[in-house]
Amino acid sequence: MSPEVKPDFLISPEGLRIDGRRPDEMRPIELKVGVLKQADGSASIRQGKTYIIAGVYGPRELHPRHLTINDRAYLRVTYRMATFSVPDRKRPAPSRREREISMVIANSLRPTLFLEEYPKSVVDVFVTVIQADGGTRCAAINAASLALADAGIPMRSLIPAVAVGKADGKLLVDLGDEEDKYGQGDVPMAIIPQTEEITLLQQDGSFTKEELVEAMQMGINSCKYLHELQKEALKRAYVKKPGEGGDDDDDDDDDYEDDLETDLGEAELPEDE
Repeated sequence: MSPEVKPDFLISPEGLRIDGRRPDEMRPIELKVGVLKQADGSASIRQGKTYIIAGVYGPRELHPRHLTINDRAYLRVTYRMATFSVPDRKRPAPSRREREISMVIANSLRPTLFLEEYPKSVVDVFVTVIQADGGTRCAAINAASLALADAGIPMRSLIPAVAVGKADGKLLVDLGDEEDKYGQGDVPMAIIPQTEEITLLQQDGSFTKEELVEAMQMGINSCKYLHELQKEALKRAYVKKPGEGGDDDDDDDDDYEDDLETDLGEAELPEDE
């Protein structure tokens, strides 16, 4: 395999990125729910050339037992990259980076889950990167959140995530692989869209205070767009298409869709007492 060549520029004189996107434009995104029949819940995401599948098993009995938490379920996330997911074959043994991202995904998702509903149990989330082309940790959070909803785990909201980076002095949304490798830094983030509560915020590289504030606002706007895509993916999986079922079921279908919209976070969140 020929060695990778660093591009001459990441932002063209016309202000476009190397793949033709504008600085605030995301890659094409395709979300699917229920892609694994053996899992309790599952989802996949294609974000540009990045392709990830997430599967959820549980709540179920926890092994080993010493990890048991008496008042809530243990959220266990396992993030792995397939050996063929990158140009240079990856070693099959779990790497330190994979263990770190597993922890990051769990920490990002935990604030929105009602794990206290399932004490002394475990909810297992398995995330597999089939093809990596930048932004895998954020794409994994997007898929894992959908898979948890598909599994019926009670949650305050879906969690969208995106990375905002800097290349050639400009802030960019949703970094591709070359922008990630040769850019000046990135800020992965995840939020609860209704409240803009941040559940993940990391920084790699150097940003001024003004750049960081602008990057976070760009990330919040992109996360809200992703949240709409997540909701639409769940609706496609669960809401009947026109013509399916009889007329007698129409009212039930309308009630079901109203309930689904509430579950997806389209209703106002109750205020904490």
